[in-house]
Amino acid sequence: MNKTDKIYIAGHRGLVGSAIVRNLEKNNYTNLILKTRQELDLLNQQSVNNFFSKEKPDYVFLAAAKVGGIHANNTYPADFIYQNLQIQNNIVHSAYLNKAKKLLFLGSSCIYPKNCPQPIKEKYLLTGKLEPTNETYAIAKIAGIKMCQAYNKQNKTNFISVMPTNLYGPNDNFDLENSHVLPALLRKFHEAKINKDKEVIIWGTGSAMREFLHVDDLANACIFLMNNYNNSEFINVGTGKDISIKELAEMIKKITKFKGKLNWDTSKPNGTPRKLLDVNKLHNLGWKNKINLAEGIEKTYAWYKQNS
Repeated sequence: MNKTDKIYIAGHRGLVGSAIVRNLEKNNYTNLILKTRQELDLLNQQSVNNFFSKEKPDYVFLAAAKVGGIHANNTYPADFIYQNLQIQNNIVHSAYLNKAKKLLFLGSSCIYPKNCPQPIKEKYLLTGKLEPTNETYAIAKIAGIKMCQAYNKQNKTNFISVMPTNLYGPNDNFDLENSHVLPALLRKFHEAKINKDKEVIIWGTGSAMREFLHVDDLANACIFLMNNYNNSEFINVGTGKDISIKELAEMIKKITKFKGKLNWDTSKPNGTPRKLLDVNKLHNLGWKNKINLAEGIEKTYAWYKQNS
């Protein structure tokens, strides 16, 4: 990408999109195209077509999606499959019609089978059954990968796909009903500290293992891949290290300075037992994450306190 190329970031207000914008601006890319939901309805095919034919972006970061944690995915499966398929279909097809030089599609590590061998290699896609609690979201994301590959094969496009692990950072969703585990725990512990609660109740047993990547690291990887990777095979982005939810809760308890105790609600689901990405492919290209988990959570907590 040249510094003056037209770059469209779909979903620029979200967790990932806003991090990509921060990174591009920091690196002096000067021609960013940003549209709010009010300005451009990505569910509307005609609106997206009109936008692409008018703006003709050179590069597209497809970071727009409907996202949420276990509860949200379980409660609104129709919304998750419809909205994500619609957004992807509209943007990928319009990028092709309007001759975008390159598109980067952001997926999710939930595309992999529930009981996948660990760490998870890219080749394990579609080798087993998905985690039921977020199946419709995963199917939409798998369709996005396959769509990019199909367009590359048939139409000679350069559409790449990136599968990040669990993300966190500024502009995350801290809503207790619909958020992912890390921001939900940050908010729970913060509010418990403010309210001088004696305990914090956490879903599951704490045994589930998860990998967490700071969103600024992901943005850095996306821009690296946009500039250095031109292969139809999708690529994992993560840290290559995981932590139990119990250890994560203890870390957040310490960072938020909550003095009470942890109470595990074992009637609630743990989700997938373990989810650690194999990131050798990305490491071999020359990229590694820079922000360690404790440092990243401290930064995110500082942001949350300023913005909540």
